[in-house]
Amino acid sequence: MKKGVGGQESGVRIAAMVVMAGTVFAQAPNALMNSRELNQVCTRATQLMEAGGVAVPDLQHAAAPVIENVKQACVQLQAQAGNGQATYALINNLRAYLSLADAVPKPFPFPEAARQQFTELRDDATRLDSHFRALLDSKEAALRNSDRDNLGRYAEANRKLPPPNPKNPRVVFLGDSITDGWRLNEYFPDRDFVNRGISGQITAQMLARVKADVLDLRPEAVVFLGGTNDLAREISLTAIENNYLMIADLLSANKIKVIFSSVLPVSDYHKDENPANERTKERPPLFIDALNEWLDKLCQQRGYTFLNYYAAMVDSAGRMQGELSDDGLHPNSKGYRIMAPLALEAIQKTIAPPRPAAVAPAKPTKRRSTSN
Repeated sequence: MKKGVGGQESGVRIAAMVVMAGTVFAQAPNALMNSRELNQVCTRATQLMEAGGVAVPDLQHAAAPVIENVKQACVQLQAQAGNGQATYALINNLRAYLSLADAVPKPFPFPEAARQQFTELRDDATRLDSHFRALLDSKEAALRNSDRDNLGRYAEANRKLPPPNPKNPRVVFLGDSITDGWRLNEYFPDRDFVNRGISGQITAQMLARVKADVLDLRPEAVVFLGGTNDLAREISLTAIENNYLMIADLLSANKIKVIFSSVLPVSDYHKDENPANERTKERPPLFIDALNEWLDKLCQQRGYTFLNYYAAMVDSAGRMQGELSDDGLHPNSKGYRIMAPLALEAIQKTIAPPRPAAVAPAKPTKRRSTSN
């Protein structure tokens, strides 16, 4: 009987330990670091490695290439925190530095402050290992995501949207972050302009959203702006153009008027504030020009409206005017103030009812005089 009670007590203790362990795990910080945390670790790790060369003179020369590799990896991570290759390079070079630090002779007695710095650097390496594993898990989860195209983003808003009013034509703005960040109600008050932009999307994802986020809303016209993220992901111009053609065919088949916007220019004018603002490497202006030229021709051939933001926002160097964007990619309030009247003019031109043909007034007929 006692043995049974003891077994029960043991089971209770084990269950309690499991619960406590689960609580501790739930309260543990997320292994996946955000960009700010990752930049902090990068900055601190670089400082610690350079300080190690002061405490261990032989390490300064031997580790110089490794430290430079770490700095380059950190620059890439500042531009794109989720860059798996840069994260892997950072970890490998950090581990190489620590191996060199173990191999080179050290002075005796070794300064306690230096010992603590190497310990902190090892902790940073461990934290980066955990971050990298979490990064791989997040990418795998994204691949398994059942809503790859983010159809759920506007599902509820679409259900609540009232039917269109013929007296106030509905226009859907379909696009990526440039559309997503545009507060249409502020720039176009009292108009039924519906924002269906989603940050980070490519044209293939927008194509997948046409049914739910455009056709089902029964607009008169669509203002489509996409392609810049495709270029950043090195998607071929042919693939981008094919997505445009399929979107156009779907809209035309449903008697929705097509307004294709030019891809906006980009610039590197703000890269000193943040390395991530160096935009022309990922989005070469040559490719932007080629895509815009193709779009312009397509609109002329098919009778679509070509909304040319590019011409109004580019400078003499072929870049986005510095004052129109704070990061070289997304328009700021000044940029949207340039875009708004252009968009409105294109919309009014596209959906305005055709004017009736002028009818020449009938010439008065002369009455014949009759003589008796």
